[in-house]
Amino acid sequence: MINLSGKVALITGGSRGIGAAAAAMLAQAGCNVAITYTSSRAKALMTHDRIAHLGKQCLVLKVHVSSQPDVRRALRTTIHRFGRIDILVNNAGIWKYGAIGSMTPRQWDETLDVNLKGVFLFCNEIIRYMKRRGGKIINIASTAGQRGEAFHSHYAASKAGVIAFTKSIASELAPYGINVNCVAPGWVETDMSKGVLSSKKVRKGIEGSIPRGRVASPEEIAGPILFLASELSNHLVGTTLSVNGGGVMVP
Repeated sequence: MINLSGKVALITGGSRGIGAAAAAMLAQAGCNVAITYTSSRAKALMTHDRIAHLGKQCLVLKVHVSSQPDVRRALRTTIHRFGRIDILVNNAGIWKYGAIGSMTPRQWDETLDVNLKGVFLFCNEIIRYMKRRGGKIINIASTAGQRGEAFHSHYAASKAGVIAFTKSIASELAPYGINVNCVAPGWVETDMSKGVLSSKKVRKGIEGSIPRGRVASPEEIAGPILFLASELSNHLVGTTLSVNGGGVMVP
């Protein structure tokens, strides 16, 4: 039912985890894809090869998402290669420990720069292209942005900001045929969470707090991203899809 043939998606942080799963799923639905990475070109090339195996094109771009020149260069390069961008998935993010009282301003700024400023920059810059023909913007938040998260207040604040930012620009851009929505995952099997989930005791406690009884796979987050990228979601504006197995139920 979902056919994205002829469309182009740009996915930040597309070299691994949720981003790589979303890139593969969108390609399977017919998209050509551009992905950004920051440090691991090897993993980005693995995603590239996975998409090439599906018969679609993949552009790999090294980008610091908090750098306006990098963001502009990424968008120009993608437009030059494919002629259009129909879907933007703002997925790039970091999750680091930070206890209040000992967190430094540098730690705070690093997380806000990547997780929130990066979303702003890509949205702010892509609008000049999307206003011509419409499009889909999917921002990746977190359950931490919905309920808070002890010892990760900078992360929670950044993701709450993503949710509020999504709602705000969604109402601005809907008249142009641009749908802006958000996915808020809970625990997911990714490199980012691997350290915490490697503890059997901690993992058992986490899984016990999830009604489905387990941590999500990246593909289980990519599915809702694919839905929001499709025409099936055309009447969703400023919505946050909570994808957490029932671990956090919010209105």
